[in-house]
Amino acid sequence: MSDLVQDTTFSGRDWALEEVAGVRYEDCAFHDVDWSEARLTGCVFTNCTFGNVRFNAAVLERVALLQSTLQRCSFFDATLTDCKLTGSQFVDCGLRPITIEGGDWGFVSLRGQNLTGAGLGGLRLREADLMGADLSRADLRGADLSNARLTDVRLKGADLRGADLDGVELRGLDLTGAKIDIGQAVQFASAYGAKVS
Repeated sequence: MSDLVQDTTFSGRDWALEEVAGVRYEDCAFHDVDWSEARLTGCVFTNCTFGNVRFNAAVLERVALLQSTLQRCSFFDATLTDCKLTGSQFVDCGLRPITIEGGDWGFVSLRGQNLTGAGLGGLRLREADLMGADLSRADLRGADLSNARLTDVRLKGADLRGADLDGVELRGLDLTGAKIDIGQAVQFASAYGAKVS
């Protein structure tokens, strides 16, 4: 049975280099916590708030951040492997450079975040809110972007080949220098009213 922590506020904790496994946090708050170079494995955070938390060079493996809010958090050089971020919100966070290996980021809000050059290939971003985000040179090959909100997203030089763009409002996207596949070229042409035959 995993440990359960509920309705607890953690402030100013130095948890650098800590190893945490299988702990479930519900309705908890983390403020000014240093989790640099920590290793979190199989932990679940539900309805939690994170303010100014440092995950620099941390390794998060099979971690679930569900319906949580992360504000002014730093993920410099962090690695997220098979993490689930359903419904969580990133506000003014530092997400570069970051290593992302698979996972489910459905319904996540990354509005206005800087993800320049991020490797998001194969990531599930279904119905994600990416409005105003900078995805320049990002690797989105094979990502599930179905029904994602991409208004004002910067995609200059991004690689979108094989990504699922079903339900995405394609008109108005700036694809300067972006790589797309033939199927996507047809989708974009159709979005602008062209009859492809």
